Amino acid sequence: MVHVYNCHPFASQHIVAAEQEPGLVCCGGGAVFVVSAGGCKIEAYELQREGCPLICRFSSMGSVLSIRHSAVGDYLVTIEEKNKATYLRAYTNWRYQAVEKTRVGVRLLGHLLRGSSFRGTPKEQMEIIEIPLFEPPLCMACCSLTGDLLVGCAKSLVVFSLKRQTLSEQLSVLDFERVLILHIQGWSPSQVAFCAGYVALQTELEVLVVKLTPQQKSSAAAEEHALLPEDIMTETSIDEDAEMTKDGFSPLHAQEDFFLFPKHQEMLGNEAQECGISLVLEWTGMEAESRGDMSVFALSRRFAPDFFQGCSVEETRLHSLQLHPMFTGKGEPTCVFVFFSLPNTGYMYSLKNTVELVSTYQYPEKAHQAVLSDQFLYIITRNALQCFTVRCSAVAARVDDPYIDTTMKACPPVTMEVCALRIQLFIGLKLLCQDGNQIVLLTAADVDSKEDTERTARRNTSRKTSVCKPTEPADSGHGWNLYVITSVSTLQLYREIVEYSKRYEQSSPSSQSCVHLLSEGHLLLRTALLLQDCESAERAQLQEAFQESCAQLGDCFSRFDKKDCHLALPYYKMSGLAVTDVIKRNMPVSSISAGYGKGFIFFLKHSLYEETMEELSKDMADKVLEIFSVAEPAQLPHVVSSPSMLNADPYSAMTHLRQLEASGAPSITLSLCVASQALRKGDLHTYRQQMDRHAEMLQVYGFIEEPKLLLHGRGKGVLPTILAQHLHDTHEGLLVAAVVALHENSKIRLEEADLFFQELCKDGAEADSSPQLLVDFWEALLVASSHEAIIQELLFRLTSVYIDRITRRDRSGVKALKTAEDLVSVHTFLACYSTFLGCCRWFSTYCY
Repeated sequence: MVHVYNCHPFASQHIVAAEQEPGLVCCGGGAVFVVSAGGCKIEAYELQREGCPLICRFSSMGSVLSIRHSAVGDYLVTIEEKNKATYLRAYTNWRYQAVEKTRVGVRLLGHLLRGSSFRGTPKEQMEIIEIPLFEPPLCMACCSLTGDLLVGCAKSLVVFSLKRQTLSEQLSVLDFERVLILHIQGWSPSQVAFCAGYVALQTELEVLVVKLTPQQKSSAAAEEHALLPEDIMTETSIDEDAEMTKDGFSPLHAQEDFFLFPKHQEMLGNEAQECGISLVLEWTGMEAESRGDMSVFALSRRFAPDFFQGCSVEETRLHSLQLHPMFTGKGEPTCVFVFFSLPNTGYMYSLKNTVELVSTYQYPEKAHQAVLSDQFLYIITRNALQCFTVRCSAVAARVDDPYIDTTMKACPPVTMEVCALRIQLFIGLKLLCQDGNQIVLLTAADVDSKEDTERTARRNTSRKTSVCKPTEPADSGHGWNLYVITSVSTLQLYREIVEYSKRYEQSSPSSQSCVHLLSEGHLLLRTALLLQDCESAERAQLQEAFQESCAQLGDCFSRFDKKDCHLALPYYKMSGLAVTDVIKRNMPVSSISAGYGKGFIFFLKHSLYEETMEELSKDMADKVLEIFSVAEPAQLPHVVSSPSMLNADPYSAMTHLRQLEASGAPSITLSLCVASQALRKGDLHTYRQQMDRHAEMLQVYGFIEEPKLLLHGRGKGVLPTILAQHLHDTHEGLLVAAVVALHENSKIRLEEADLFFQELCKDGAEADSSPQLLVDFWEALLVASSHEAIIQELLFRLTSVYIDRITRRDRSGVKALKTAEDLVSVHTFLACYSTFLGCCRWFSTYCY
């Protein structure tokens, strides 16, 4: 399902003042390239400046059938036709044509002009590079990372590596080297794509994505020139098919007297190896002998014609194949996506790490062309430009940040339904291309009847070729326009989406449409922050809006009573809001509702338990007690024990705890909690009454259930509570036993216990770093622990303490919890160690 909204992602549009009717259009490098309908003149217009002024114009050597621009190297590559022959040409340094009467050099691939034309001062001139091929080119694509060129032919794919050749200290030129030929049996691609080592090719109803992965070549394989394992097709099979065709026997896929409809098929990852397509790699470059790359099938998708989508068999064909990388830093792309489309449905897959279907786009009408970007998917139909949201940033965020989908951070799910933000009407849309935040559209009024158009399309359609010739000039003078549409800024669109979501929030605060819109706005901001291509001031604004978005999503999920309510916790954490602010944001909603949302209670409970929140004021702490007494009374003992609740009114806390006690059987933890609050009030009678209700061993279990009754903080910030201080003065044995139990139940580490006792005894008469209560703890833990590493550490510490006491001879006034005889009979397996410790202890106690 695709949600349809009416936002405004487009800021402005203006018309490019092209002199002749465009036949082909492409854009890149901040420019739009217009091929005249005659096909022999190319004009470049600047996209970033108002009015799109002309940069330059130059003539091609033939009629241009297809044109692409490469951002790396800033060159154009064309498929041209002249005298019924097809050529592949690259145009470099085309910007020099802005100067009138600039020289143009023409050369073959690899043949650099080192003669008299480059002697003396460097010459600034455009170069046209002829790229020879064994068979006519059908389609091509440029790698956005390296500038390498991929050319699709009837029986093979050819990869050309972009190189910069240095002719002198002041002059270098671009050139290409043919490095790889991919032989594919039975495939004649209609479109190809090339990016980050991935090769994608498309026929009318099939898509194949191959990953060229490096693999170390063995010496035996090098000697045999084996490029792939034996289960991959060899050159012999290609030659056999050629001989069969020569003798009049055509393979099944080449016969035209009947047509077999394929069945739907999807193979991802390792499964794609079984797709039945044969592939051979032939390295041809200078480093061919040392190359060990091999092909790994990443995706194979086959479609069958669907007669129930309003399209004829001829119209049911794939288009708009695209490989799109997404970067979150320098170096390799974080994610690579492949997109392709049928007339009524588009598909986007993630290729890196795990190959999976990310999104499916259902178009409201037949789409002619689609372009994928980091933030949006643009499609054109006959009379509309449509803007859809994408999930690129949701995938990239999970690859880039391992804390996503934890209690620390969250991100809208990859599987969240996409939406159409805008459907903008145009008349007679023909072509679409995109560069940065600019979209280029070619429109042409079509006055022919529908029947004439379809008849002409069927007559011109050929299943043997995929290259569409440029539109010829119309004799009747049909109107045409070339539009450049600028997208609005991310912040402006985000604010509009937030305002749009408030319409749904007014009707239903827990509306899924409200959450969906806020999630879309959140992904827009996340995309802009991941791309890292904005200035510091703009980035600060984006970060502020991102935290605001997290807070709004936290508000939505805090009201939920469904399975997604837990997302309130990570979104509120990412918002940077204090817990006090979160409570205030949820109070107006809660006052008019039947209770508090589960998401809000989940956030509040975890914030109190994690001890990371700030100390609440008296009023806010009392409010938290009131919230939990209504929502989850059983959690009150844990809430009251939190260090954030130190300012809570003890009388109010006692009231809520008494109500909980009256509602059921009193628990040990509840009694200890009441005793702690009684100490805060100075009510020793109630304290003794509560402590006498349970035996000491049961009280130890109560401390295990709620350690914050004794200590607050973790790491280097451990502080004893008022109850721990009172036990230090009145019941040291219970205190030591409780801390030993906490350690043995992994509630506290040994270093934290040391800090706890040192902080507890810092105001005592003992001046050294090992107070007697800490030594008592070590001795008790030595008896209780079964961990060898802990035992060895305790033996070392106690030995040091006893030796220090023997040498100092001033411990006569210290009273220990255990006697020397107790330590001598600790454990059988510690007999030697404990005897030594007992003797040292006896010596230090009775002899001095």
